[in-house]
Amino acid sequence: MTPRAIVAQSISAGIDIIAVCDHNSAENVEATIRAAREKGLLVLPGMEISSKEEVHFLAIFERPEKVYDLQELVYRHLTGTNRPELFGDQVIVNEFDEVEGFNDRRLIGAVDLTLEEIAQEVKRLDGLGFAAHVDRPSFSISSQLGFIPPDIELDALEYAREPDRRAKLAPEELPVLMSSDAHFLKDIGRVHSSFLMGSPSFGEIRLALMGEAGRRVGT
Repeated sequence: MTPRAIVAQSISAGIDIIAVCDHNSAENVEATIRAAREKGLLVLPGMEISSKEEVHFLAIFERPEKVYDLQELVYRHLTGTNRPELFGDQVIVNEFDEVEGFNDRRLIGAVDLTLEEIAQEVKRLDGLGFAAHVDRPSFSISSQLGFIPPDIELDALEYAREPDRRAKLAPEELPVLMSSDAHFLKDIGRVHSSFLMGSPSFGEIRLALMGEAGRRVGT
């Protein structure tokens, strides 16, 4: 899952837009953005944060500096050191897939921030916030809480497998996204969402999720 390999596989799968959302970190976002330049692929900077309740929450932004502001907060509330013998090396690379360093934080862990606090911070930074892989039996808002709290502001629900479970989880007005949640190259594009919008851009995605100006999202 190196930047150049991710870009090549995404293009091969016919994908126009991806978001790089590593767990509790955004160290490899800009390398992937640079690797995609002039390739016809839009790479959005993001992060998948594990809340205090162990709910995975996706945050996506228009510009890298916004996700780095979120990363700074996440790092302040993340404890522990990575154990490579158990979890593997957490590699920091450049756009040429060359290793430039290692992240020693325990990125697999939960941060000391509630789901509500994370969602509020994402909104403050003008990002889009999604409940991640809600149809999975672990680390999802459905598995950890069993419901969607009414005070959590979400832009959409992300499904990885079963969109028919939507009615059990959320009000009808909440948009649904299908995403591969790929941790391996072969899974990129396994499922995806289609957007009707004017151009591949963060602003157009926001309009599509709100169903405004003729934009819309489908699965």
